[in-house]
Amino acid sequence: MTTVVEKRCQSGDSLLVICDFSPPRGSDPALLEPALHVGADFISVAYNPGRSARVSSPLAAHWVRERSGRDVVFTLATRDVNKVAAQSLLMGASLLGLENLVVVKGDGFTESDLGGVKSVDDFTPTGLMRATTEMGEGIDFRGRKLRSLSRFCVGAAIDLGKGPKREMALARRKVEAGAEFFLLQALFEPARLRRFLDDYAERYGHPLEQPIFCGVQVPAPDGLSFGAVPEWVGNDLEKGRPGEQIALQLIYEYRDAGFNSIYLVPPVFRGGRRDYEAAQRVLEDLER
Repeated sequence: MTTVVEKRCQSGDSLLVICDFSPPRGSDPALLEPALHVGADFISVAYNPGRSARVSSPLAAHWVRERSGRDVVFTLATRDVNKVAAQSLLMGASLLGLENLVVVKGDGFTESDLGGVKSVDDFTPTGLMRATTEMGEGIDFRGRKLRSLSRFCVGAAIDLGKGPKREMALARRKVEAGAEFFLLQALFEPARLRRFLDDYAERYGHPLEQPIFCGVQVPAPDGLSFGAVPEWVGNDLEKGRPGEQIALQLIYEYRDAGFNSIYLVPPVFRGGRRDYEAAQRVLEDLER
């Protein structure tokens, strides 16, 4: 198994794809099997998407890796865990041999959610990234020595829908905290990423050198969308154009713009159902 950054370096100019996967709301192994049929370079297991209880992301990632032989990434959200629990989870993930971690804050709970649950946020995302880096040096969050090292290749998120200036500052802080790669939330306009990177380099006097996996969501007529979706996408879907073709178009546009790392997001539907077969069709077309 290898880290995201190592594989990116080894792949040269070849396309590298991380595919998003939602762990199930149940422990039946059959519910995890769709991940075994997705031929991406990495399967990235989300952390409790939809703010619902699901199979633990590191355990799900380990299950997928052991049965598929594919490299994996697991996500951890600061929303749900305190410092002790977070570092205990990371030590367990290290014990399982997992190497790739994405740290996020997690979607905020709604008013109705807060009637039965509350956010923890003992760490900020950058705080957890920094603490994870220190675990790789043998130090826990209290500054005490650990009896072994837990090293991870740490990733973070970029969401240009929240404003480029805000994301520039956040990206810089995440790099300083130890982020080694980024997952860009689904973006239908590759030119916006190029402008963001140019503005980042101008603002800070150096480029953002960490690999960015460009978010490409496979759209569906009745699927959910995350962030702004251009009018042309909806029009194409209404005319019967398959969402897989739209996703492929975007991937080629990213490649033409000089980006060869893709974060593929399968269609998402109400209730949490996902179409991993659509994502696999995109991957198969890329191989042709």
